[in-house]
Amino acid sequence: MDIIFSHKSALEFWRRNGNVNINTYLRKRRKNLPSKIPRLSEIRDATTSLLSYPVSLIVAAPKARRKSRIVQSHVHAGHIPDWSLININDGIAVCSPAFCFLQMAGELPLIKLIELGFELCGSYSLAAKSDYDHGIEAVDTNLYGHHQLTNTKALKTFTAQMKGVNGRKKAFRALRYIADGSASPMETILVMLLTLPHKLGGYGIPAPELNKRINLSNADKRKSGKSFYICDLSWPKAGLAIEYDSDFYHTGADRIASDSKRRFDLAAHGVTVITVTTGQIRNDTAFEGLAKLIAEKLHRRLRYENSQQFIKTKRELRKLLL
Repeated sequence: MDIIFSHKSALEFWRRNGNVNINTYLRKRRKNLPSKIPRLSEIRDATTSLLSYPVSLIVAAPKARRKSRIVQSHVHAGHIPDWSLININDGIAVCSPAFCFLQMAGELPLIKLIELGFELCGSYSLAAKSDYDHGIEAVDTNLYGHHQLTNTKALKTFTAQMKGVNGRKKAFRALRYIADGSASPMETILVMLLTLPHKLGGYGIPAPELNKRINLSNADKRKSGKSFYICDLSWPKAGLAIEYDSDFYHTGADRIASDSKRRFDLAAHGVTVITVTTGQIRNDTAFEGLAKLIAEKLHRRLRYENSQQFIKTKRELRKLLL
């Protein structure tokens, strides 16, 4: 058996296994692509981990190309950087997160590729597709709080080495807007809506730091009993932070009191905290007000060269993300 999962199957694998330390896998590299597609029975045996059909496989030779209900093959005959392929079992490997990102650049629209980049460089993974072909009704959920699968520096380095590969130009464009450290899908959407340029439907606000640790002074430590806080989005030089309230976890008197103390402690440290809810993000008018408030705090003005065109692209962006 000689199988390497790529494209959507590689993405599905990493989404299912995002909570496993990536360094565990990186010690098991593979250097070469197979020159032929294995038998269908071997492919079925290798996909018992509930990867969706048709599985995407990568091979080195065009003659090995195959397309069926079970398998979709992709040919890569060029250079492959070290650590591009990772063994996960005997005779079975998967493309690395960086390789997967470049492969998906050839299949996803720019906005969805940027969103994927945030996910791969963040501490969450979206739910993988449920696979009912195996007769099992798998209920998939998002994974939160795991180590980053990769980072923006690694994605840029890998993409730079893959000259002539389909999607490379789009990958570089997407990487202009991707940041490390997002902790949830809605955090990613919030950042994209705020920071993407007007031509892509965003408000063009300077990129924040994500889940930045804000260390308190000794005096503030004594007052608050805390040595630091983690803020979802922050602009340290402007003394501004954004906290995303999921509307699900932030309930109850104890939580409300804790959030109030957090805002007070950070305000005493010179950091203004703005709380944003899912409802505000989903409501176009409310979000416009939020963007204007953030811009004001950052001493920026929201200006659009063509307001009618911006309204159109903003609507398209919100439709794709929300």
